[in-house]
Amino acid sequence: MNGDSSFNVGLYIRLSRDDLTHESDSIVSQRSLLNQYVKENNYNVIEEYVDDGFTGTNFERPAFKRMIKDIEIGKINMIITKDMSRLGRDYIGTGELIEKYFPNNNIRYIAINDGIDTFIDNTNNDIAPFKAIMNDMYAKDISKKVKSSLHSRMKDGLYVSGRCPFGYMKDPNNKNHLIINEEQAEVVRLIFALALQGKTYHYIAQTLTKRKIKTPASYYNYVWNSKCSSKCISQELGVWVDTTIKAILTNQIYVGDSVQGKTKKINYKLKKTIKNNPNDYIIAPNTHEAIIDRDTFNYVQTLLPKNVKRPGKKRFYLLDGLLYCADCKHRITIRYQNKTGRSYTTCNYYRTYSKYHVCTTHTNNYETLEKVILDNIKDVCEKYLDKNKIKDSIGNIKFEDNTINVKKQIENLEFTNNKLTENLDKIYMDMLKDIIDESQYLRISENIKKEIDYNKKNIDLKNKQIDSNRLDNKKIEKYINKFLSIENPTRELIINLVEKIYIYQDKMIDIIFTFKNTT
Repeated sequence: MNGDSSFNVGLYIRLSRDDLTHESDSIVSQRSLLNQYVKENNYNVIEEYVDDGFTGTNFERPAFKRMIKDIEIGKINMIITKDMSRLGRDYIGTGELIEKYFPNNNIRYIAINDGIDTFIDNTNNDIAPFKAIMNDMYAKDISKKVKSSLHSRMKDGLYVSGRCPFGYMKDPNNKNHLIINEEQAEVVRLIFALALQGKTYHYIAQTLTKRKIKTPASYYNYVWNSKCSSKCISQELGVWVDTTIKAILTNQIYVGDSVQGKTKKINYKLKKTIKNNPNDYIIAPNTHEAIIDRDTFNYVQTLLPKNVKRPGKKRFYLLDGLLYCADCKHRITIRYQNKTGRSYTTCNYYRTYSKYHVCTTHTNNYETLEKVILDNIKDVCEKYLDKNKIKDSIGNIKFEDNTINVKKQIENLEFTNNKLTENLDKIYMDMLKDIIDESQYLRISENIKKEIDYNKKNIDLKNKQIDSNRLDNKKIEKYINKFLSIENPTRELIINLVEKIYIYQDKMIDIIFTFKNTT
């Protein structure tokens, strides 16, 4: 069939690369081999399709898709590649092409180095499925090695992500090191300053938008598709949203720690990623200059649950975000009633599932409730200013949720280290029994020791985080004195003095202060 003019040939060339700035030697090599083959066999080449820098584990490649379109319109009826792995490394997809798609479309396929020619009955065609599986396994093995290498570099504190977090840029002298981008860092500091004042994500986002401060998306040249008119804000600047503010306020990278591994691919064949559990993040402490000091960052984390804006709220309430149902432990919602012109509270869990009778209403007139609570706070604060009690009474601030979470993380790390130590002892015994040689022992033990040291650093860091979750007595006194000196307390003062307020159905109230309440 050599030289048959009925075959219109498409040459397909592919190489996986990160650098797409120039044609690689391998592309040139593949082209040379294919051209030599068609010259020797007098085939009529219609088109060349080149995917330089595209993985073979999926078929979302521009040149490949163009080739398929040309098959559909009858432009080509023969495809030649260097080998099957150039066509693809996904054995299911490659098998579908060779066994079904090509025959259905009367396409002759030749893989030169594999000796495969679908128009000739030979042994190589019979083993093509096995070659496809081997190519797939090769891709899987490479994926594992790349993933392992990336994780190792992350644990060493090297920044390997493609895009820098807002507030930082890559060091021109070291692409794996972050340095501060002062223009963006000023915005980060402003966001934390507003959060310290007790402002909600929504309030902070609106403030930045009104000040026409550029969003992270604007810096990254994202397309902004807002329906907001040009009178609202310049589209070049964009609109700040609550989720962006939350992402910045909760990102530990701003205290100088490298935080990576937040997502992972479903598998090596798919680009789709899923979020990792925060306990699985790879955190390397003190890898770059901090924008926010650690004490400020940790304290802001304790304020965030109180500063979440409730959906549909148009009115400001001093105690919003602090009220909880004492019976079911869900939040208490504050709602405005248009008919009466008054606000009232209700258990959010009851409101959502009232027909299931999971809780009760916990209804109170909000204005009355606020006055009772403020009077109670005032009484407690006045007692704490008694110099005979303040030394023993004012103690550590209460950070229940955050501290418990951090302690669990420490327990997990300590458990992991104990297992790693056991493994270290086991491989030592394996070496003594000649199950493994000394070089294998040294290589494996070195990796285990590195992981143990990394976990120890993480444990120390988290213990410091717990220690920093405390306000000193002078700060407490400052907030108390300020609270007592003004007629209308601010939300900033309230959230610094009060952790939670529990409301019972019988209208009893429990106030959980941020300092020890021993009266």
